[in-house]
Amino acid sequence: MKNIVIYDSTLRDGAQSQGISFTVSDKIKIVELLDDFGVDYIEAGNPGSNPKDMEFFDIIKRKSLKNSKLIAFGSTRRANTAVEKDANVSSLLLAETEYVAVFGKSWDFHVSEILRTTLDENLNMIYDTINYLKKQGKKVVFDAEHFYDGFIENPDYALKTIQVAYDAGSDSICLCDTKGGMFPTEIYDITKKVVDKFDCEIGIHAHNDNGMAVANSIMAVEAGAVQVQGTINGYGERCGNANLCTILPNLQFKKGIKCVEDDKMRELTVLSRRISEIANAAPDERAPYVGRNAFAHKAGMHSDAVCKNTRSYEIIDPELVGNERVLLLSEVAGRSALIGIVNEVDPTIDRDSDKTKEILDKLKEMESKGYKYEGAEGSLKLLILKTLGLYKPSFRLIEFKVIVNEPSVDDVNSSALIKIEVDGQEEITAAEGDGPVNALDKAVRKALERFYPEVKEMKLTDYKVRVLDSNSATAAKVRVIIESSDGNEIWSTIGVSTDIIDASWIALVDSIEYKLNKK
Repeated sequence: MKNIVIYDSTLRDGAQSQGISFTVSDKIKIVELLDDFGVDYIEAGNPGSNPKDMEFFDIIKRKSLKNSKLIAFGSTRRANTAVEKDANVSSLLLAETEYVAVFGKSWDFHVSEILRTTLDENLNMIYDTINYLKKQGKKVVFDAEHFYDGFIENPDYALKTIQVAYDAGSDSICLCDTKGGMFPTEIYDITKKVVDKFDCEIGIHAHNDNGMAVANSIMAVEAGAVQVQGTINGYGERCGNANLCTILPNLQFKKGIKCVEDDKMRELTVLSRRISEIANAAPDERAPYVGRNAFAHKAGMHSDAVCKNTRSYEIIDPELVGNERVLLLSEVAGRSALIGIVNEVDPTIDRDSDKTKEILDKLKEMESKGYKYEGAEGSLKLLILKTLGLYKPSFRLIEFKVIVNEPSVDDVNSSALIKIEVDGQEEITAAEGDGPVNALDKAVRKALERFYPEVKEMKLTDYKVRVLDSNSATAAKVRVIIESSDGNEIWSTIGVSTDIIDASWIALVDSIEYKLNKK
């Protein structure tokens, strides 16, 4: 297995994603995560572009990293400016990193039309900047911006920019598909020519505007590139950058090319989700390898096959990337998918028993009414308990009333009054909340605390609503999914109704009953 140098640019390219803005504290947390994971290089920002990045470099230089090298990123000197007087180049020195990355234009169109300078001056800008930084003791990565587009239109000039960077002493040269429009065969052919011509570390930096950033990165490796640049979860400007969470397992498990240690690769899913949290971005559940749906099987024949032999529908063992197999229960699910969760409730039932068929039939009946249990395992287990005759309600609703007042005051705009009965004893209570569901949740748990103190441990952590038939307008059915936690476990429950409050109540009751029935 040959090794690949992993170069992460989440803190720069990823920060250019719409809706993502990292604080200095966020950036430090991400550096610590990437360092622990085993990334070789972390491109941490452009110290010359904003005070926040300069503050970050000032703090991070006092911390010692175990595995990663930090890289400060900047451009070549400006046209017709002495390199030692260029503010951006000077800021690279102030960052005090061992490595720096410098980008320069390799497409003659950009030189003439965007930089508005001569082709020769652009070559001088590249040489002067790299040569100056090398004399200051820096190790330099040269990012040949727009290299592939430049090579297609003017291969001689594009190669001249690489030659100049090489002659100036660049330690590695990264070929950039900056517009993200190249095809894998183009990437392979052009990268191969560069690898054959230059005796230094060649890298690939791919954007995803045509959806091929991952494929293009892998094809560059096939052609001899040994450095792969990308971001966690593919964050980046426009359509994003090459997704390292997809590239790394593809190279390591499908191509036999070492990227990180196997025990660290088992932390890939956790790394993906932690950085999603820091970025305040919803995880892509359909993401290869690390998404929640990456190893989720729903169709009956597929679930049955996976239960017999996981190779039938899984490209790798999900544990290799820290993910897990999920057999989704639905109207198209078979007995093999169902029996695993049934046995969690009653281990004596097998897949061929009448009880299994009865549960499957009930599942299909409920899904025909709009219930979808693949995202509501708490309600699914209660459904199994009810079908097996093992369920005993912990309380009975007598009535509730919800009042909404606008405008809200201190994030409170709703109140709920509820009356319940437990073993012949009635309890009436009220609560206020931020919205009717929040008020109702607080009221019912407050009413139950006298009978079941353990409900104090619960809290509602997520709430989702989906309209099932938009053509019915306000009379449409809605599906409510509630996620709850007691600090040790997280579970989800579901409710369906034409009344959003009623659907929410059904899901709330299941959430509480799941907690109480665990005993």
